[in-house]
Amino acid sequence: GRVYRGAVNISAERVYAFAYRSEPGQVDAVRVYVNSSSENLRYPVLFVVRQQKGVLSWQVPLIFRGLYQRTYKYQEVSRTLCPSEPTPETRPSDQIIFVDVASMAPFNIAYELLVTRLENFQLETNKAFNFTASPSQPQYFLYKFPQDVDSVIINVVSDAAYPCSVVSVQDIVCPVYDLDHNVEFNGVYQSMTKQAAITVQRKDFPGEQFFVVFVIKPEDYACGGSVPSSIHGNANRTWNLQRTKNLQVTIVPSIKKSVYVQAMFFSFLSFLSFYLGSVVVAFVHYISTDMKLTVPLGSVSIAGSGMMTSSHPISASTPEGSSYGAIDESSSSGGRQMSSPERRPPAGSDTDSSVEEESDFDTMPEIESDKNIIRTKVFLYLSDLSRKDRRIVSKKYKIYFWNIITIAVFYALPVIQLVITYQTVVNVTGNQDICYYNFLCAHPLGVLSAFNNILSNVGHMMLGFLFLLIVLRRDILHRRAMEMKDIYTLDYGIPKHFGLFYAMGIALMMEGVLSACYHVCPNYSNFQFDTSFMYMIAGLCMLKLYQTRHPDINASAYSAYASFAVVICLAVLGVVFGKNDMWFWVVFSIIHVLASLALSTQIYYMGRFKMGKCYLGIFRRAVMVLYTDCIQQCSRPMYMDRMVLLIVGNLVNWSFAIFGLVYRPRDFASYILGIFICNLLLYLAFYIIMKLRSSEKLLPIPMFCIVSTAVVWAAALYFFFQNLSSWEETPAESREKNRPCILLGFFDDHDVWHFLSAAALFFSFLVLLTLDDDLDTVRRDKIPVF
Repeated sequence: GRVYRGAVNISAERVYAFAYRSEPGQVDAVRVYVNSSSENLRYPVLFVVRQQKGVLSWQVPLIFRGLYQRTYKYQEVSRTLCPSEPTPETRPSDQIIFVDVASMAPFNIAYELLVTRLENFQLETNKAFNFTASPSQPQYFLYKFPQDVDSVIINVVSDAAYPCSVVSVQDIVCPVYDLDHNVEFNGVYQSMTKQAAITVQRKDFPGEQFFVVFVIKPEDYACGGSVPSSIHGNANRTWNLQRTKNLQVTIVPSIKKSVYVQAMFFSFLSFLSFYLGSVVVAFVHYISTDMKLTVPLGSVSIAGSGMMTSSHPISASTPEGSSYGAIDESSSSGGRQMSSPERRPPAGSDTDSSVEEESDFDTMPEIESDKNIIRTKVFLYLSDLSRKDRRIVSKKYKIYFWNIITIAVFYALPVIQLVITYQTVVNVTGNQDICYYNFLCAHPLGVLSAFNNILSNVGHMMLGFLFLLIVLRRDILHRRAMEMKDIYTLDYGIPKHFGLFYAMGIALMMEGVLSACYHVCPNYSNFQFDTSFMYMIAGLCMLKLYQTRHPDINASAYSAYASFAVVICLAVLGVVFGKNDMWFWVVFSIIHVLASLALSTQIYYMGRFKMGKCYLGIFRRAVMVLYTDCIQQCSRPMYMDRMVLLIVGNLVNWSFAIFGLVYRPRDFASYILGIFICNLLLYLAFYIIMKLRSSEKLLPIPMFCIVSTAVVWAAALYFFFQNLSSWEETPAESREKNRPCILLGFFDDHDVWHFLSAAALFFSFLVLLTLDDDLDTVRRDKIPVF
C-alpha cells in the first residue's frame, strides 16, 4: 500500500522487490499503479514487471491510437498482473515480484509506483460487483464454474453510454490481453455502451474457469459516438480522467438442458395442434357431405331447381339501368353471344404439350377481337373470363409451383453456405459484434450461437406443409368430381386452379428456412434473406386474389417470377446504395411510380390495352383519357369500381415513393415489404367489400379465418415492434435494446413474433382458399367480376 517516488535517467535505474504470502488453494492477484508527469514521447519511462512465470512491460506516457492515426497520451497507468496459480501445498507459500523502472533520458524523470493486492479478484455467481476502468487502467477478474452449472451469462451494465468499452472473456493464459490494441487477440469479445451480455459454456474452458476483461477504448466511434475534432496541447493531461467508466458485472447461471427439451416439445406440439384441428374440420366436413348425399333424390332436384336452370347468353353490353350482376334477358336473340361454359373444346384438343399453355384462343385473330369485345364490357361475369380450356389453364398455374421449387433450391443453398461461414467466423475470431443477437436471450447449441431464434421458425415450415396437405385434399376431391362429370364442378363456382396455392405453401416453408438462416447471424448484409420470400408470399397472394375472378388473364408464372427477381435486385441495390445515395432513391421512386401507372392501366382495361410500337403510348393514352373524361366532358369513368381501387392504390404507392425520397429509411428491405403488404391489404379489403356489395355471403369457416387472421396479426405485430436489436445501429447501441426471455425462459419477443406470424400467414392463406366457397352452387354467368 505504500507509494514509492523516485526519478530515473540513462544512468540511473531502479529495481523494486515485493514479497507476499499466498494461502493454500487461493488465487492471488496484484495490481501495479504507476504515474509520471513527463509527456516526452522521445524518452518514456519503461516499467518491467517480472513474476515467477511471466513478464509484463509498458511505458509512460502510454500511447493509444484512434481513428485516422490520432494519438492519445496517458501519464497514469494501472495494470493487473497475471495471478499466481493455486498451490497444492497445505501450507502458505511465499511469492516475489520485481519491478524495474528505467529510462533512456539524459535528464531525470520523476515517477510514482504503487503495488497493491486485490481483495475482490474472483467473481461470485449471482452477486453484482462494481468497479471503475479507463483506457490506461483496464480491469479483469477471475470466475470459476460452480459444480452444478454448465453455462453462465455475464451481464455487464453501466449508467453512462460513453466512453465506449469492450468486454472480453479469455482463457486462463498469461499474458492477459487487456489493452485496446490487443484485447481482440484472444477469447470472445463484444463492444459495449450501457449493456453487454456474453454466454459462456463450461465445455469451452478445460480448466472450468476464465478471465472477464474490461477495456475502455480511447475513442467512441466503434460504439457509434462522435470523434473529437482534434486533441492537442494540455488536453492530454487529463484525457484519461475524462474516459473513466463505472461498470457493474453480474454472472448468473444460464438455462439447463431440460429447458432446451421443453422448448422443442412446446414448438412442435403447438403447431401439431393445427394438424389436429385440420383433421377435425376435415372429418366434420366429410360427415356433413355424407349426410347431404343420403338425402332422397327428389328433394335434391326440387331444392336445386333454381340453380340448374339453363344459362342465358350475356350480351356484349349491358343495358343501362340493369342491376349489378344481372343478366340481360333481351340478349338471348340478338348481338354477339358469349360461349357458355358447356361450349368446350373437344377432349382431343387438350394435349400435354407445354406449347399449348395459352390455348388456341390466344392465337386466332377472330377470337382476339372477340376478347376485346367481351373484356371491355361495362359489367363482366366470371364466365366471360373463364373461357379457356380448364386443363390447359391448370397446367399454366402449376408452373408457379414447379418454378418456386427451383427458385427455392437455387436461392437457399448459397444462403445456407454463407450463414455457415458467418457462424464459423464468429466462432473462430470470437468477435460477437458481427451478429446482432438478443444477447440476453441467446441460447447456444452446438456451433449455433442463438438456437432459440432458429427453432422458433419451425412454425413456418410445419404450417406451410399443412397448407400443402389441405390444398392437396381439395385438389384430389376436385379431380374426382371432374372425373364424375359433376355439374357443380364443371359450370358452377370459382374455377379451381391450385397451382398458386401450392406455390404459396412452398413459399411459407421457405420463409421459415430463410428466416432461420438469417437468424444464424443476423446483420445488415443478410437481412434480405429474411425478406425475399416475404415479397413472394405477398405477391403470390395478390396474384391468387386476382386470379379468382380473372382466371384467363392472370400473369404467367414466368412474368410473375421475373417481376419478383427485379424486386429482389432492387432490394440488394437498396442494401448497398440505400443508406446515403440520393440518386438511388430518385431512380427507385421513378420506377415505383411508373410501374404503378403501367400496372393500373393493364388492370383497368383487363389486359386488353395495347401499348403499340412505342412504349410511351401507354402513358400518352392515360393522359388522353384523363383529359377527355375529366376535363373535356367530366364524364363518369366506364369502370367505376376499378377506377376507385386504382386511384386509392396509386395514392398509397405515390405516398410510399414520396416518403422514401424524403426520409430515405436505412431498412430498405422492410420498406419494400411495407409496399407489398399495404397493396395486398388494400386489394383484399376491396375484394371483400365488393363481394358483400354483390350480395355474396361469407361462410362460417372463412369468417373464422378472417377474424383469426386479424387477431393473430395484431398480436404478432405487437411483438414484432418490440425491438430487441437493430443492425441500423452499431453493435454496442443495438445491445442496449436487448431484453431477457419471456417464454419458458427460452424464447424472446422476436421468437414469439415468429410463432404468431407463422400462424397468421397460415390463417391468411386459408382466407384466400375458402373465401369464395359460398359460390360453389352459383352459376359462373351470375358471378360478377371485380
